[in-house]
Amino acid sequence: MSYVARDDRPADKAERYAEVETEILAVLEGETNRTARMATLASMLSDAFPAYFWTGFYIVDPEKGGELVVGPYQGTLGCLRIAFGRGVCGAAAATRQTQIVEDVHAFPGHIACDSRSASEIVVPVLDSRGDLIAVFDVDSTEKAAFDSVDAACLERVLGAVFGADA
Repeated sequence: MSYVARDDRPADKAERYAEVETEILAVLEGETNRTARMATLASMLSDAFPAYFWTGFYIVDPEKGGELVVGPYQGTLGCLRIAFGRGVCGAAAATRQTQIVEDVHAFPGHIACDSRSASEIVVPVLDSRGDLIAVFDVDSTEKAAFDSVDAACLERVLGAVFGADA
């Protein structure tokens, strides 16, 4: 999938990510609340990319080890809880590796929170100690909407926003 620019935004996807990362970091400068940072990041990234259909966080539930609970997001109703190892989000949480799925309907154990989702990328979110605090999930209604550029750029911005989180 090639990125299509909206308005006066750059047509190059990596360039657009860099631009949005700069905007996100400027908005979040001095903000220490994790929920505020998650909500802002989900909102700004959702607005920046037309292929983003559902954009948000599933947070590690400290009371139920091995389970994610829905956090700040943009889009239609999300799943409320996802076990580690279940679906794309659970796979990212269990492996701590970014998951890129070109066709979610072909992914074994995919959780269909919204049947319109066709592809997905999920990035583990680590704090400054390297502990998993959440996963960042993006769905698209287009197949194969995400690639290594999305992975590298999302990993970079999430690291910049949450890696300094003490």
